[in-house]
Amino acid sequence: MKPASFDFLCPETLEEALAALAEGGGEARVIAGGQSLVPMLNMRLARPGLLVDIMQLDPLHKIETSGDEIVVGAGVRQAELEARPDLSRHLPLLAAAFPWLGHVQTRARGTVCGSVAHADPSAELPLALVTLGGTVSLRSRSRRRKVKADDFFIGMMATDLAEDEMIESVHFPKARPGWGFSFREIGRRHGDFAIVACAAVADDEGLRLGIAGVDDRPRVFRLPALDNDQFDDAINDIAWSLNARDDIHASARYRRELVRSLGRETLKEASRCRT
Repeated sequence: MKPASFDFLCPETLEEALAALAEGGGEARVIAGGQSLVPMLNMRLARPGLLVDIMQLDPLHKIETSGDEIVVGAGVRQAELEARPDLSRHLPLLAAAFPWLGHVQTRARGTVCGSVAHADPSAELPLALVTLGGTVSLRSRSRRRKVKADDFFIGMMATDLAEDEMIESVHFPKARPGWGFSFREIGRRHGDFAIVACAAVADDEGLRLGIAGVDDRPRVFRLPALDNDQFDDAINDIAWSLNARDDIHASARYRRELVRSLGRETLKEASRCRT
């Protein structure tokens, strides 16, 4: 199939892009890497009246350190962040997740913020952002606001993004000395979206377990530090609390079993890395 007709704007300034979104009345959509949006256009699952291409806007192509955060602009491609030599030191969870994220070719085109905006409940970058306790910076012509990642994702491919807003940047908290991290995933093939993916952080307050591929959005659970004989009960409770469903890829029962096995492994590995 081919997309329905639409207008295309390549703005010269961020202000021009924001004005187009404000005047679009819900018919305007931002396009960056296009790895998710273009297939949706071709299948006519999305029918915007206007596409606003932000990839020529230099202010959006920055990766910056701001205090205890790494700030990634809306124009930064996934491969650019993955290639940073300090990634494994500052964001070891992302470094562990990137090899599971699509393929080299898609990471070379897709943007970090684009994956967050698409909000696929099986995607790795939203899962990492939620598990790390990151935030999303949103901007419209009239205002700026920051939203916690756990509040930004509100449902199946649904976010707190207003019609006249775009994601300006996402903020990943940097790892601190002594913290432990782990990422595990099971998919039908390497590069596919996850059937289940688990991300874990062991920090000074205990454990965090993020889970993607089961519920309609990435979910994060906070746990106290656990002994080896306490992991099974904690993971079992989490598995049953998720809204697992049958689909063409896996049954709800299989997903719960993967949550139990992968969740236990990621939590134990993150705990070991901490010690």
